[in-house]
Amino acid sequence: MGGVGGVTDAPLGLFPGALILGIDPGTRATGYGAVRYGRPRHELVECGVTRPRGHNLAERIVDLHEEIGGLIDRLEPTCTAIEAVFSGRNPRTALVMGHARGVILLAAASRNLPIWEYSPAEIKKRIAGTGAATKGQIGFMVKHHLDLVEPPAPDDAADGCAVALCHALAATSPAVLGRR
Repeated sequence: MGGVGGVTDAPLGLFPGALILGIDPGTRATGYGAVRYGRPRHELVECGVTRPRGHNLAERIVDLHEEIGGLIDRLEPTCTAIEAVFSGRNPRTALVMGHARGVILLAAASRNLPIWEYSPAEIKKRIAGTGAATKGQIGFMVKHHLDLVEPPAPDDAADGCAVALCHALAATSPAVLGRR
């Protein structure tokens, strides 16, 4: 986990009212969640899924870059949090995910947004209390943390919200606050 971009005195660059854009990358579906950092509660501003168009990987990553860039320009987030690559059992999947992450990182970095990265297990542990949480448990806990009536749908959108929430919750963890 680390930041790129401007420096602030607040933990992880957050302050009340800061807008965190959480992104769960994919070349077929990329989930996102825009969460306003607050105390005591965080607020969901918007979430959704972008489905890059194109017949091949090159066309899809160009479209993904344009979609994420447009989202950043429209929402004007304070920072971006993104899920780190998880290779699992299929190295090809990790490689393709790397392409998606690369264009997302480019879209954020070219706009001078601070970027924070979290592993899937770290996101699950911070949101649901266990690094082995299921999609359903993540959705339920996102609903709880953001005081929503229903979990965000589809799952990719809930995952994007979870990435943003992970960053918000990391800012208030004792380990981070002790570094100030």
